[in-house]
Amino acid sequence: MKNRSTNNRTRWIKVIAFINGIAAIFHLLFWIAAFIKLPAITSIKNIADQINLATTYGFGIADFLWSVPLLLIGSIGLWKKTGIGWLAALLANSLYWYSLTVVIIRDLFSNSISPGTILFLPFALASFWISYFLWKNRSVFLNKEK
Repeated sequence: MKNRSTNNRTRWIKVIAFINGIAAIFHLLFWIAAFIKLPAITSIKNIADQINLATTYGFGIADFLWSVPLLLIGSIGLWKKTGIGWLAALLANSLYWYSLTVVIIRDLFSNSISPGTILFLPFALASFWISYFLWKNRSVFLNKEK
């Protein structure tokens, strides 16, 4: 029975690793496309529009600096069951709570749904379960339980 439970847990760890890898690729491709399509901040004359665009650039740069590397390290590290992979995946999935809260509030107040919200909302919703699962199974990564 314990072997079956371990196999099931290992299967879910690999599913999470796969989800994180896909999320990293989506983040990377989304922001590359957005940066190609978005105008330069200096080309916008209205200060409110400049601030909105600067915020969008800020999210993109933050994703390049934090989300993409953490998701990649988490994906590879979870697959190998390393402590650093566990930590990176936990951090990356926790970032969704903050960033998608900001984006959803912005979308609600502006009466529009951005493409990023549609693309990343499934990952944000999954991140609650993923974070819970990773925390609950931390001994696999921190105590080198195989």
